[in-house]
Amino acid sequence: MNAQTQAFLINGAVGQLECALDLPDPEQFAAPRGLALVAHPHPLFGGTMDNKVAQTLARAFLALGYVTVRMNFRGVGKSEGVHDHGQGETDDMALLLVHMRQQYPALPLALGGFSFGTFVQAQLQRRLTEQNDPHNVAAERLALVGTAAGKWPMPDAPANTILIHGELDDTIPLSAVLDWARPQELPVVVIPGADHFFHRKLQHIKNLVVEMWHR
Repeated sequence: MNAQTQAFLINGAVGQLECALDLPDPEQFAAPRGLALVAHPHPLFGGTMDNKVAQTLARAFLALGYVTVRMNFRGVGKSEGVHDHGQGETDDMALLLVHMRQQYPALPLALGGFSFGTFVQAQLQRRLTEQNDPHNVAAERLALVGTAAGKWPMPDAPANTILIHGELDDTIPLSAVLDWARPQELPVVVIPGADHFFHRKLQHIKNLVVEMWHR
């Protein structure tokens, strides 16, 4: 993402997984305020951790002072294995969290995802909520962009989740997201004129996440 991005590999269940770490500006933050994991869109349709929306989410978390880490899902880039329809990818994201917790055991956790990545992160949050592990607690908040409602069986999301969607998204229709969010009474922030990939609208994602995070 920038010259300071640190590339590293972790061992997953089916091979090595390629990851990227970014640290908040030490001149702005004396110490990190949290740890954020960001998940990318569908790997079978060109999704990688370098996707522009995923990178924009990462920049938002960095602006909030969070240690921010992304991972290429199975079969993407240097990550080994093959696509596993969100189940293996959730397992891998959980392993990344364990790895990062060894370095940052006490930081509050945030989860961010775009498109298919929202399904992975929502599943991870549900898993963290249901397990009884005081060393690996659930995220304090989620930021989900282009939420994969109707495409995959999205779990319910916490009440404070930030949901951002494009008005003109023809990959995941806004109506599907509203149908998913309505029974949960979750607000959805709609970006007028934005398509699925938020072409020429990316700045709204970062601005909204940063502005809404501590509300």
